[in-house]
Amino acid sequence: MGVKNIIFAVIFLTSLTVFGFSIGRLIRYLKIGKPENRFDAIPRRIGMMLKIAFAQLKVFREPIPGIMHAFIFWGFLVLLTAILEAILEGLIPGLNLASLGTVYSVIAFFQELFAILVIIGVGIALYRRIILKPKRLDRSRHAQIDAITILCTILLIMIAMLGQFAAQSALGEPVEGRFVSNQLRAIFLPASTSTIIVWREILWWMHIVLVLGFLNYLPYSKHLHIITAIPNVFFSSLQPRGALKPINLEEEGVEKFGVCDVEDLTWKQLLDGYTCTECGRCVEACPANVTGKQLAPRAIMMNIRKRLVEKGKVLFNGKVSVPEGAKHPKDKTLLHDYITPEELFACTTCMSCMQECPVDNEHVPAIVDMRRYLVLMESNFPPEVQVVFRNLETNFSPWAFPPSSRAEWAEGMEIPHISQAQDAEYLFWVGCAGAFDERYKKVTKTFAQLMKNAGVRFAILGADEKCTGDSARRLGNEYLAQMLMKENITTLNSYNVKKIVTTCPHCFNTLKNEYPQFGGNYEVIHHTAFLKQLVNEGKLQQKQEALQKVTYHDSCYLGRYNDIYDQPRELLQWVKGVNLVEMERSRSRGFCCGAGGGRMWMEEKEGKRINVERTEEALSLSPTTIATACPFCLTMLEDGIKTKDVAEKVKVKDVVEIIAESL
Repeated sequence: MGVKNIIFAVIFLTSLTVFGFSIGRLIRYLKIGKPENRFDAIPRRIGMMLKIAFAQLKVFREPIPGIMHAFIFWGFLVLLTAILEAILEGLIPGLNLASLGTVYSVIAFFQELFAILVIIGVGIALYRRIILKPKRLDRSRHAQIDAITILCTILLIMIAMLGQFAAQSALGEPVEGRFVSNQLRAIFLPASTSTIIVWREILWWMHIVLVLGFLNYLPYSKHLHIITAIPNVFFSSLQPRGALKPINLEEEGVEKFGVCDVEDLTWKQLLDGYTCTECGRCVEACPANVTGKQLAPRAIMMNIRKRLVEKGKVLFNGKVSVPEGAKHPKDKTLLHDYITPEELFACTTCMSCMQECPVDNEHVPAIVDMRRYLVLMESNFPPEVQVVFRNLETNFSPWAFPPSSRAEWAEGMEIPHISQAQDAEYLFWVGCAGAFDERYKKVTKTFAQLMKNAGVRFAILGADEKCTGDSARRLGNEYLAQMLMKENITTLNSYNVKKIVTTCPHCFNTLKNEYPQFGGNYEVIHHTAFLKQLVNEGKLQQKQEALQKVTYHDSCYLGRYNDIYDQPRELLQWVKGVNLVEMERSRSRGFCCGAGGGRMWMEEKEGKRINVERTEEALSLSPTTIATACPFCLTMLEDGIKTKDVAEKVKVKDVVEIIAESL
C-alpha cells in the first residue's frame, strides 16, 4: 500500500466517522418524538418508494423542474458506481471495476451519459435560481448560498470525474463506452505523460474529496433531504388520505392532548421536518398563502426541523449559549414561539400541500395536531368557532336549528324514516347543510326526488342524524368530534345500516374513512358516483337539453381526499347541451373554495378571500354555470359570485340540479 492509499484511507475513515456521528445525532433527535408503527405492509411501502422516490412521479407534476431534478437524482444513483471505483482505487492500488469486462463498458457508457444529464440538470437549476428566480423559492441570503454551494459542488464533481476519465484515456487506457471522456482526452494530449499522470491524480483527488465533503455537508444543509427523502417516502402513511389519526382520550395518565412542542410529534413527523426540500411547491399551491395569509406549509416543516435541532442540543448537549436578552431554548415551544395560532387556523385542510410535496411530507395532520392542543389544552381558537362548538354540543349541528327540524325539508315527499323502512337498501345521509341551509335544501330535495323516480329504496334518519364531526375534528376539538362520531355509529348500527349515500363530501369522507376507527364500517357513496351508477343502469333518462356553458369546481374532500374526479364530469358530459370547460387549476390541482378545515365558520380577516380568488378563476372562462358537488363549495362560490355582481348571468349549481334540468 502506497502513501496515496494510506492518506486516502485516513481521509476516508475520518469522513465516514464524522458522517456517522452526524447521522447518529439526527437519529438521536428523532427519538425525541413519540413512537409510531410505520413498518407495516413492507411490499406496499417498497412499491410506493419505487414510484415516488425513485421514479420521481410527483416531481414530474412540474415538467421542467421535474426533468432537472430527475437528471440529478438518477445521475447520482448511476454515478455511485464511479464513486465506488474511486474508493476502491484509493484503498487498494489497481483495484477497479474493469475486470467486469463487457459489463464494465455498459457501466462506463451510463456513467458518461448520466454525468452529462447531471450537468444539464445543474445548469437548469442554477438558471432558475439565479436568473428566473421563481417566487416560490426561498431567496434569503442563507438559502441562496446553500443552494448555489450544493449545485456548484455537484458540477465540480462531474467535471472532476470526466476529467479524470479523460486523462486516463489520454494515457492510452481508453475504455469502450466512455463516449465523452474519450473525446475530452484531446485536452491532455499535448502534455507529457508525466504531466497527464499528475493531472489525473489531481482530478481523482478533487473528485473523491468533493464527494466526501459533499456527504458531510448534507446533514447541516437544507439539502438533507438527499439522505432522508427515500426513507421518508417509504414511511409514508398508508391510511386513507382523508383520515386523521384519532387521539385516545381515555388513556390513563395522559394529561396533554395535541402537539405543543417537538416531543409531542411522532418520529415520522420529525422526519418530515428533516426531509422538507424547501422547494415551495406546497406554498405555491396553498390557498391560504396564495391569498395573502400568514400560513406557509413549508415554514411549518422548516420550523419543526429548526425547533427539533434546537431542543436536541439542549437535551443531549446540556449547556447552550444564549444571546443576552434572548429566550432560552428550554423555555420555548414549537407552538407560539415558532408557529402561531393564526397560521394554523388559516389552513383549509385542502391537502394541496401534501398532494404537491415531492417527498410525501404530511403537513395537514401536523397542523391539526397543533390545533388540537390549542383547543383542548388552551381553549385558544377564533371567537366565532365558540358558537360552532356550542351549537354542535346542544343542537348536534353547526347551525342553531333544533334537531327536531332536521327532516322538515322532506315534508310532503313521503320519504320514510329508517325505522319505518326495513327494506331500504340505502340510508340517505342528508348532512347538516342538506337539512338546514336554505339553498342546499333545494339540492337535497332534488336528489331525493331523483332517487324516488329511479326506484331507489332509501330512507333517512331525520332527527336521529347528527353532525358527522368533520368540522369539530379538523378545528381541533377531538373530544367533541369523537362524541358525535360514536353517537352516530351507535344509531347507524342500531338500524343495521350497511349502505350510505350522501351529497356532502365532508360527510362522505368522514363516514367512509374515519368512522371505521370507532367501529363504524359502511359502504359509503357520494351522490355523483351514485347518480352515475343510475345513469349506467338506465334508470335516469334525458328528455330535454340543458343548454349551458359549465365549469366544474372540484371539492377538495371529494377530489384530493378521495380521488373522485371523473364521475361528476362524466355526468355533466352526459347532459345534452352542456359545454364543459376546465379551469386551469382543476382535478388534483383544484383550488380550494376556502371552507374546509372549519374555515366555513370563520371570517377571513387577512388578505384576499379564497372564495373570491376561485370565483375569479371560474369567471375567466365566461361560463353560464359553475358546477360543484359540495354544499360548502356551493355556498362559497355563490358568495363569490355576489361580490362580482354577475349573479343574474352566472349561476352556481350542484351537479344533481343540472342533471334534473335535463330529465
